[in-house]
Formats: sequence, C-alpha cells, structure tokens
Amino acid sequence: MARTRSQQSEVVTPIVGGARHPTDPVSTPDAPQRADMGRGGAVWGKHRVLLLNATYEPLTAISIRRAVVLVLRERADVVHTDERGPAIHSADVSMPVPSVIRLRTYVRVPYRAKIPMTRAALMHRDRFRCGYCGAKADTIDHVVPRSRGGAHNWENCVACCASCNHRKADRLLSELGWTLRTALTPPKGRHWRLLATVKEIDPSWSQYIDVGAA
Repeated sequence: MARTRSQQSEVVTPIVGGARHPTDPVSTPDAPQRADMGRGGAVWGKHRVLLLNATYEPLTAISIRRAVVLVLRERADVVHTDERGPAIHSADVSMPVPSVIRLRTYVRVPYRAKIPMTRAALMHRDRFRCGYCGAKADTIDHVVPRSRGGAHNWENCVACCASCNHRKADRLLSELGWTLRTALTPPKGRHWRLLATVKEIDPSWSQYIDVGAA
C-alpha cells in the first residue's frame, strides 16, 4: 500500500543498514494519531522539537508527532516543554508540547566537516545582520557578484539588507568604498548542520546550540 505524504515525512533512513534507528517512529496503539490541539492545531504541523543525543549533543529538529512517538515508546525523555503551547490530548494520553527531547540511547552520527551553505545557516552565521551596514538582514548578497565571477560559497556570501543590496547591485566593494563588518568564514561545529535547516530557534534550544560559534 502506498504511503501518504505525512507518513513519508516521518520515515528516517537508519544509519546502519538493516538495523532500526533509535529515532525511527514506530506504530504504537498509545501514540496519538490525531491529538486535540484546540486553537493551536496549526502548531502540530509547524512547531519543531530539538532532538538531543544521549550526551545532550543536538542532532536535528523533528516534528511534534515524531517527538511524541519517541517519548511514548520510551526511546526519549522530555527535557523542556513549550510553556506557551497547548497540551496534547488523546484517548489515553495528555502531555504538554515538548520543545526539547533527549534520546535514552546514544546514537553514533558520522562526522561531516563540511557544513552546507543554506540561507538559514548563513543568516545564523551573520546573526541576521547586514554585513555592510549592520541593519536587519532580509536577503543574501554575493560580495563579488556572480556576474563578475564570484562564487556561491561561505567566503563570498553575506547577509544583507534590501537597501544595501539595491545600492551595491553588481559592483565591487572597492568601487563603492565599502568594507565588510566581519570576515566571511565557514562555521565549524556539528550543530551547524542543524542550523542549516532551521530558521527560527526556540529560546529553550540556546543552551544546547552555540549559534555564535563560527
């Protein structure tokens, strides 16, 4: 039988072939299939939960449904709950919406030194501030324009406000007399693979993710 789109999104490829990954959701009678979220129903699909390894190392951001299944299957424990969010109710279970959960068993994750450059990760690296004037950034600029041979990489991309992006156009900094506020370097650290996929960071995640590290 073909899987639905929601079911496909919950499947995780095991790290070790043939063995079930500890974070794989498993069908269980007591897992809420349609939790009563009240007015916060939209949160069920949009809210993300930080998944920590047994060592409290951040692994990834997952859906509420997947987080609840891991907790109910006793594969993870709730570390922090979303005090602003509604509770999750089913026929047999009532629990607050988690914001951070921790696996009970350590998962060995292959280390990949190269961090993918995504819009979200670059914005986090530059702390959502324009690399030219320091105003709030809302776009990305190539320091050396692509039309003039500039590369699309960490060393040539910077968060930028709309005003500076418009004024700079396809010119070089030397032609404008501009300078960068900080050096453009690739970030380092395992947690940056998580930041490459998440734009907004829940305040309760901050103690586990050093956003300022580069």
